[in-house]
Amino acid sequence: MASLTGRVRALRTTVSRITLTPLLIRLGIFLAALLGLLLAYPAELVAGQALGALVVGALLPALAPRWFWPTFVALVTVAGWLLATDGYDRPIALWRLLAVAVALYLTHTLAALAALLPYDAVVDPDLIVRWLTRTAGVLLATSVLAVLLLELARIGGGGAGWQAVTVAGLLVACAVTALLAWLLRRR
Repeated sequence: MASLTGRVRALRTTVSRITLTPLLIRLGIFLAALLGLLLAYPAELVAGQALGALVVGALLPALAPRWFWPTFVALVTVAGWLLATDGYDRPIALWRLLAVAVALYLTHTLAALAALLPYDAVVDPDLIVRWLTRTAGVLLATSVLAVLLLELARIGGGGAGWQAVTVAGLLVACAVTALLAWLLRRR
């Protein structure tokens, strides 16, 4: 009984000391995760009883960003996307695919930021602006590259176009890996 009382007291202290910036970042995690889940899952499931489970699933990485919950929600989102496209024959729309990818990346990067910040941290607003600016740059570059690769596939036509996109994507991934390895050795 004493350990339960101690945990309740610690939770009450945590809630009373939380500052606005970590709270807003965790709210951003929740909203990004929920948006990704709602866009990924078929409307027939979201309108039913699954909505409550999706809301709870989106809440978990916001409450515990250091644990495995952000990865779990990302995997559940991808599973929902596969269920919607394969199980419910929903056509793949570029806007929805990009929106789910953006939501997944925002969930991931905001969870990383929240994992670094204590709940009672006083944070300089420039830190948050720089973090979100880098995130926006990554999302913009990735979206532009994805659209260009899809147009390359459309120009190639048929199966050869998808093969060209796959090879181009692998080349970009290898180039980014080589660049990161070079930057790491430079340090």
